[in-house]
Parts: sequence; structure tokens; C-alpha cells
Amino acid sequence: MRFFINFDHGGAIGGSVIPDNAQAPGRVAVSVDGIRIAEVTAQIVDAGYVSAGWHSTGQCTFWVTEDHIPTLAEIPRLELYDVDTNLLIYRRVPKDALVEKRVLLINTGIHPESAVQGHLFGHFRQSYFGIQKLSEEMMHSVCGQNHEMLNSCLFSGALTVPRFEHFFQGENDLTVALVHDPHVEMATRLLWLRDRAAMAADPAWSWRLGPLAEAATFVSACDLGDLKGLKRLFRMMPLPAYNLLYNPLTRQFGTRMPDDRVHPGNSIVAIEILARVGIVGHRAFFGAFMDTLQDRLGLDLPVPVPAPVPEEARDLAQRLRQVKAVEDMLVFDVAMSDAVRSAVSKGWSA
Repeated sequence: MRFFINFDHGGAIGGSVIPDNAQAPGRVAVSVDGIRIAEVTAQIVDAGYVSAGWHSTGQCTFWVTEDHIPTLAEIPRLELYDVDTNLLIYRRVPKDALVEKRVLLINTGIHPESAVQGHLFGHFRQSYFGIQKLSEEMMHSVCGQNHEMLNSCLFSGALTVPRFEHFFQGENDLTVALVHDPHVEMATRLLWLRDRAAMAADPAWSWRLGPLAEAATFVSACDLGDLKGLKRLFRMMPLPAYNLLYNPLTRQFGTRMPDDRVHPGNSIVAIEILARVGIVGHRAFFGAFMDTLQDRLGLDLPVPVPAPVPEEARDLAQRLRQVKAVEDMLVFDVAMSDAVRSAVSKGWSA
């Protein structure tokens, strides 16, 4: 699925939606205050989409006009969604309330930075969270082909940075990342796997985990509260668990695909790419990170409170520091995290 937004003149909004079904016409749903008030089917045939091999008929270009919604010009806030995927393709909001930047928040943890996302969400025309789950075509539409209309946009996700960083190199783009303590992050990932054991055991739901279903089953059978159990876990873990736990920060910044092998050379690449990120903070200095980010965005707001690290994760992280195999699995990430923490601590207090 691809989309383009061409204009919003108040009484008319124009664009194109190229659905995955090459024989179906493009369709958009118009929503106001969370209620869908109209569904519009593409009225215009564009032969260019046919010649590009994207669609069989080219019936993809739409105009939403006052014929569909008589009060269209008077509605200050509305949203357009692709009918088939429910992907947001355009949001109309008053311009005086917007940050005119495209911001990419790179999630380096297994859990998204919900506090940051919720804090900034209302200051952008559009927001896309979990963008690592979008298809290649959607990524091109969301991040690469609608710069003029999507000039106020907040993106976040745990994407592999080398593969997609070229989308965010314009003058209006800002990339930001918050680095976590590697041992706490590994503990969080182990608990995340353990908590999904029931999903992995249910054939109706296990497909959502993909290869991590095996990892979830394995971790749930191990005693995370015992050092012997942890040593057995790292000695016998299946490959999907290994890929999730082995230097995940280095993997994210130093490889192009989630399943690529991580070599020592990838740590050098990861450091170079991390250095190109506009703002890099450390979870231990969350307030400093948010103050810097808000300053770059021209916002003057109270700093949000981050989600606390559960006590169970902190305790498990302490036990992981005593396991030799963990030291080997996090050697690159520890070096990167320590470097970031050291740099931030010179100018800020925790």
C-alpha cells in the first residue's frame, strides 16, 4: 500500500491511495473526533500508476470535497485513513499548534518510549508509532514521499537505523535516541519473553510472535531468579532468543537487517551512526534528554515522568551482571552505553 497527499484547500483534499489489491480502487475514510463520517472511493484514473506496475487500473486518485461532506471547509480537525489498512494518511489540524519538523524517535528498548510519545503527540500534524512494523511500501509513503504535506510529523519505532536513516537527513528532520542500561534492557527483554509464554503456547496467537514463540517457551521454563538457571539459559538458548539479547543496541545501529550476524566491525559502524543522530540521551538522565529535545522543538512544557523500571527487572539485571556469558553478550552495548552516559553526565546531573 502506498499513498500520496497533494493538497488541502479547505473545501477539498486531494491525494492518492494505491492499495495492495491491484484490482481494487483506492478508498479513504474521513474521521472527525474519532467518528467516521464518510468513505470516499478514488474517482480519477492515473495511468502512471499502471505503467509503474503499482496498480492494474490506476483508479487511485481521490478528491474529498464538499459533495461528500458539506461542511468540509469549516472542520478544523479531521483525519483520513486508508480503508483497507486503517493507516493514517493525513490529519488536518490548526497550523499555529504545530511543530514544523519531522522527528524520528528511535526506540532502543523492547518497550516503546511511551512517555515521550504521549508528551509530543499533540504537537505534530501526524504521528506514526511502531514504524518498524510497516511494509516497505508504507515506509516510503510515510517517511520518504510526502515531505511537503507531512512536514510536521512524529515517527517512532525500533527500526534498524542503517537501513532507513536516509529518509531523515533533510534540514527539517531531527533524529533522537534514548540509550538504556544494557543489563536492565536484557532483563526487560527476558521478562518480556517470559510473559508471552501463554501466547506462544496458543496456536491461535503464537503466529504473532513468529520465531520468538520458541524463545518465549524456552525462557518461561528457566528459573530467572537463580544464577544456575540463568547460566543454563545462556548455555542452551535457541537462536531467536540469542538474536534478541545479543548486543541489541549494536545490532540496531550497526546492521541493516534484524537477523544479520553482529561482528566486532558492526560495533564501529554502530558508533559512527549513533554519532549522526541529532540528540542522543541516556535513560539515567531522562530529564536532560527531554529538556534538550524540547529546546530544539521550541516547546516549553513540564518534563514528563518516564515509566519506572520494575523492581523485578532491576533485581534480574543485578543477577545478570554476575553471569560471565552476559558480559560477552553485551560487551559492545556496554561500551556504547557507557560512552553516552559519560558524555551526558559532563553537562547534566541525574
